[in-house]
Amino acid sequence: MTVVIQKLCYAYAGRRVLDQVSLSLSRGEMVSVLGPNGAGKSTLLKCLIGALTPCEGSVVIDGRDIRRLSPRELASYMAYIPQAHYPAFSYPVEEMVLMGTTAHVGAFSSPGAKERRLVSQALERVGAQRLAGRRFASLSGGERQLVLIARALAQQARLMILDEPSANLDLGNRALVLSLLRSLTREGYCVLTTTHDPEHAYLYSSRIVALQNGRVMADGRPKDVVIQRVVDALYGPGYAVESLHHDRARVLLPLNALEDLPRKDG
Repeated sequence: MTVVIQKLCYAYAGRRVLDQVSLSLSRGEMVSVLGPNGAGKSTLLKCLIGALTPCEGSVVIDGRDIRRLSPRELASYMAYIPQAHYPAFSYPVEEMVLMGTTAHVGAFSSPGAKERRLVSQALERVGAQRLAGRRFASLSGGERQLVLIARALAQQARLMILDEPSANLDLGNRALVLSLLRSLTREGYCVLTTTHDPEHAYLYSSRIVALQNGRVMADGRPKDVVIQRVVDALYGPGYAVESLHHDRARVLLPLNALEDLPRKDG
């Protein structure tokens, strides 16, 4: 599966929110779109899933322009997980995951044994079998994210699109969710996420696309994107990029905290 985004533009109230955005995605990648609030990250995702119509450019999946795909066909290619999900009704977890199978069920059919097996397998894959009998609205933020990822797995789409998947999660749940997403790329999934946190992007992504004022300003390996020049452009000159533990981790620190940071040898 390949996704090619070519010179994508989107305007709102006379202002270009996305401006000539081009990038490609392939199986086995975890790509993070990095940028501050207002950079155009969520707008880009909404254009990808067909929720917004770009004024210029195209999105092509396996040679097919998404504008020519029906909603059911599009759902067979990609699954979208929003930043926050607060359902109007408190569905059981199993039913929430079962909703992911509707793209493969006929308009006048109901989910059957095959779809129920997909639900069970998806919950097992994300380690959430224990949640099967609970109500979605009663879950914690981290548990909800796991269930929504399970729903995307049940959808059997190879591209997962997530808007700020670690937002509002505690440290442990962030690591759990992001590690799970990274592990899915080893099974042939392509994962596209947005984030405003360079550290998370650096630690878990195979590639980072830095978005500034609706334009791509950098696209490459984490170690080549999370650098001082790019961070200054995105977030201003108030932070220093420091590498720790032989460059296995890279962190941002307020400039006035540098004097307290233990330095690497050499």
